[in-house]
Amino acid sequence: MPDRTRPHTLTGDIRVHQSFPSVSGTGTQDRPVLIYLPPGYDTVEQRYPVLYLNDGQNVFDQATAFSDEWRVDETAQQLIRSRRIEPLIIVGIYNAGDQRVDEYTPTLDPAKGGGGADIYGSMLVDDLKPFIDAIYRTLPDPENTALGGSSLAGLLTLYLGLRHPATFGKLAVLSPSVWWGDGVIVREVEALPRKTPQRIWLDAGRREGVDVIPDVRRLRDALVEKGWSIGDDLMYFEARGGEHNERSWAKRVGLFLKFLFPPRDSGTR
Repeated sequence: MPDRTRPHTLTGDIRVHQSFPSVSGTGTQDRPVLIYLPPGYDTVEQRYPVLYLNDGQNVFDQATAFSDEWRVDETAQQLIRSRRIEPLIIVGIYNAGDQRVDEYTPTLDPAKGGGGADIYGSMLVDDLKPFIDAIYRTLPDPENTALGGSSLAGLLTLYLGLRHPATFGKLAVLSPSVWWGDGVIVREVEALPRKTPQRIWLDAGRREGVDVIPDVRRLRDALVEKGWSIGDDLMYFEARGGEHNERSWAKRVGLFLKFLFPPRDSGTR
């Protein structure tokens, strides 16, 4: 469990919706949602792209993180102020604790449970995103809407992204659990009738386990076979020394932010 005695480390303008209501009948839990707003949000009439991050406990605050936080707020502040990424809104969605596996996986495992990803995805697409778009000055189109996560949340991100390309045009897929369902996410990619118009960051750490890199490379190759181009709309990265933990993922936040949200005058959007 997270150590609740650790200090809060929230940086910048972060708004808290303490108990975001789930859609009635979906089975999803009410949960906190944290909203990072870019510098100058209240002083400039401007609309912003949005990045939705799963496992929201871990992305902004050391006090609530499972182990270490991702430092997304600190990293975004620095990159926005130095004009190395475009200003954006970042939404951290808390996971459901003991029900995290159920919500974050696309298929049922007899031993581990799971299989509720589509229900969770409906909550994101039909409830949370309209709420965020109504309350904050967003650019709501798919080109300006991203989804991200790591481990099971990385699996979830790619699965939901491919199921909802009209909502999420950018995906940050860190250390995805390709092993789940005997590689169901690879089969999902292979079954696509055609490539979707999405920009995807995909990575893994070389110290995550002997099967991880081969699995993620297999996923990368399936995306390439479907039509994604490495260095163009697909960025693949293997982190030397990268482990399966928040500290390692924190080191890659700046990399995927720069790939998915380059400055608007860079000509790469």
